[in-house]
Amino acid sequence: MARRTSLDPAAVRAAVMAVGEWLRDEGGSVPARAEVAAAVRGTARTLEAVAPGSSVEVRVPPFVAVQCIEGPRHTRGTPPNVVETDARTWLLLATGLLSFEEAVASGALSVSGIRAGELAHWLPLVPL
Repeated sequence: MARRTSLDPAAVRAAVMAVGEWLRDEGGSVPARAEVAAAVRGTARTLEAVAPGSSVEVRVPPFVAVQCIEGPRHTRGTPPNVVETDARTWLLLATGLLSFEEAVASGALSVSGIRAGELAHWLPLVPL
């Protein structure tokens, strides 16, 4: 398993700010893949740090998957509580530009398992 470095809140905020214009205006220029990846990974790992646990898996392919929120732990196979979305939707959620309920209703956020909805209590992570 890869060793993780500690989170730098200033670096996470800077990564999010670097893609902020794209988040506010989808028609604007798309940031470089590395910028999107840094913002997605930073915000997901922030979630992992502020909501430790293993009961919910948050997936933002192809960039990151983290486990968070205290509760029953799974060790093999597909976890029972999964939240999955694309990078832009995740960043909109993480910044508070989109609500959890709106993302689920639009189909942009896939939520399975009875505990997956608890993720909403931890958002936003880095308000814009």
